[in-house]
Amino acid sequence: MAFPENILTDDEEIISQFRPHWRMLAIPTLWFLAAIVAIVVIFQVIEAEGFVALALVVAVVLAVIPLVVSPFINWWFTAYVLTSERLITRTGMIARSGIELPLQTINNVLFNQSVVERILKSGDLLIESAGESGQSEFSNIPDPERFQSLLYRTREDQARRTAAEESAISAEFTRDPTEQLDRAARLRDEGVLSEDEFQEMKRRILGND
Repeated sequence: MAFPENILTDDEEIISQFRPHWRMLAIPTLWFLAAIVAIVVIFQVIEAEGFVALALVVAVVLAVIPLVVSPFINWWFTAYVLTSERLITRTGMIARSGIELPLQTINNVLFNQSVVERILKSGDLLIESAGESGQSEFSNIPDPERFQSLLYRTREDQARRTAAEESAISAEFTRDPTEQLDRAARLRDEGVLSEDEFQEMKRRILGND
């Protein structure tokens, strides 16, 4: 399931997106194979015919729905997305739910793996963040150690961008008012700013004088 990029902000970019680890499909796959074997047994071993065969096959199919179809749908419609600004989860096909954690609120990221999970390169992440969310658990992450490092790097990159933007804004407001007025006038003359926007900027500049 592709993540809907139309919900991203103008400067936001997708860094990584993935579904839960494939091991979540291991048991449903075994149940699917068992269902196929059961159907073969019905026709080849028991040699059931007519209504009895139909009833047995329907019973197998009905058993497959919660054991195979539902887990696969849940896996397919679960998305983990790391962007340049936030960590997002989306689950559900019709009724949707999710978590969004702004990167600047993330304080700590812990990962946990059992022996089997380490062999299969899967595990869980526990993310501690500021605000009401507190702790959020992300289960069955592929290669959680690598993703933990990627999350930290992305958060640091965002912090550097934010610091640079704040520095640029600070420099803009501490610039000589005459220079700011000249620049605003040039932008108006070039059609970048309307007359109303120019007058508003002029009031702000003179107000900071």
